[in-house]
Amino acid sequence: MQDTYEPEAVERAAQQYWEEERSFRAREDPARPKFYCLSMFPYPSGKLHMGHVRNYTIGDVLTRYHRMRGYNVLQPMGWDAFGLPAENAAMANRVPPAKWTYDNIGYMKAQLKSLGFALDWQRELATCRPDYYRWNQWFFTRLFRKGIAYKKTGVVNWDPVDQTVLANEQVIEGRGWRTGAPVEKREIPMYFLRITSYAEELL
Repeated sequence: MQDTYEPEAVERAAQQYWEEERSFRAREDPARPKFYCLSMFPYPSGKLHMGHVRNYTIGDVLTRYHRMRGYNVLQPMGWDAFGLPAENAAMANRVPPAKWTYDNIGYMKAQLKSLGFALDWQRELATCRPDYYRWNQWFFTRLFRKGIAYKKTGVVNWDPVDQTVLANEQVIEGRGWRTGAPVEKREIPMYFLRITSYAEELL
């Protein structure tokens, strides 16, 4: 046994073995109990921070614990890559949004892999890809046809600079959290879900 721990050599060898053996790939196995762990999909902002490391370490400990107990474990990974933050960052950096997003995904994926998390990369997804969001659209249209989703007007927090709606948590002392612009109250058409119709079932 070596007197000193050489993390680069040891971890690189372990990660290469896991990759070659597909150690964390989930496979159908009806004989084993299942365990599913989804910590969250990160927004591909460009670099991981300690909050990411903390959250994924917790999920990783849980999945490894259950795997050692004989469970068939699935811990997928994906990227919450749709929306205004990507557009704003791309515009600020004078880069097309798709290039900005996919470059960041590549960089952050390399960071996650270097941390050695037990993720099933075969199931990786990005919410900005049509093969993913088409199913969101499909699901929403079914809700709309059933009358569960419906359209009416409602009052929102409007950021006049970003030209978008803000959640209450994104309004700080009457100003948009990103732009600092005074937030306006606007009534606009939007969609709602009839959750109260299922209140008893949800309890």
